[in-house]
Amino acid sequence: MLKKIEKTLIEGSESLGLHLDSFQLSLFLQYFDILCKWNTKINLTSIRTPQEIIVKHFLDSLTCVKTIKSYISSRINEKKEISIIDVGTGAGFPGVPLKIIIPSLKMTLLEAKEKKTNFLKELVKELDIKGIEIIKNRAEIIGKKIDFRESYDMSISRAVAPLSVLSEYSLPLVKKNGWFIAQKGREYKEELRCSMKILELLGGALIKIENVKLPILKQERNILVIKKTKNTPDKYPRRDGLPKKRPLNI
Repeated sequence: MLKKIEKTLIEGSESLGLHLDSFQLSLFLQYFDILCKWNTKINLTSIRTPQEIIVKHFLDSLTCVKTIKSYISSRINEKKEISIIDVGTGAGFPGVPLKIIIPSLKMTLLEAKEKKTNFLKELVKELDIKGIEIIKNRAEIIGKKIDFRESYDMSISRAVAPLSVLSEYSLPLVKKNGWFIAQKGREYKEELRCSMKILELLGGALIKIENVKLPILKQERNILVIKKTKNTPDKYPRRDGLPKKRPLNI
């Protein structure tokens, strides 16, 4: 079984144009083992077969690596760490896999559920990865706090909420000229159509869509890249729970 997992990780990464060195491979295998053990105690993910965990969580998280590297390249002269916040990270996706592949990232994992943040703390400790901060809170709350609001180079999120909701969670956290990246499946066009004016209201503008095939399964993935062009109005995000309960509709 271990050899099959290794093979899927290596070949899947290569199909995304990534080469895993022995250290990165060992971290992914440790991550897989810890995730499976914890998943017997608490519900971290409904995806439970080894192959699906590797493909639908690990490799899916890596579909945006090239996008993030393009941002880093555009900031190469600034000579500073690129800060990313993973909104609604759950069991660490996509933030932890991205940190394994790009160790220079200054990664923040945002998760509201205590059981999941306990898992994340144990995971980071076991993997001995430096440069990861774990925050137990909601995006609507920290998006109002001066220490977090408009302080990240990038916000990223995967399978958390429709784009209209996710934008209100994420854009207030991104600094001007930073990027908000939303990983979406093939049904993204309707979400995007309904969200263009919302993005503008919150200070964002769509600058590109990158199409990627999920390795092994060959499913379509679309990386929506939204640039923060102006500051988000102070009234956003709205109070705790409201973005999901009453999504913006413009």
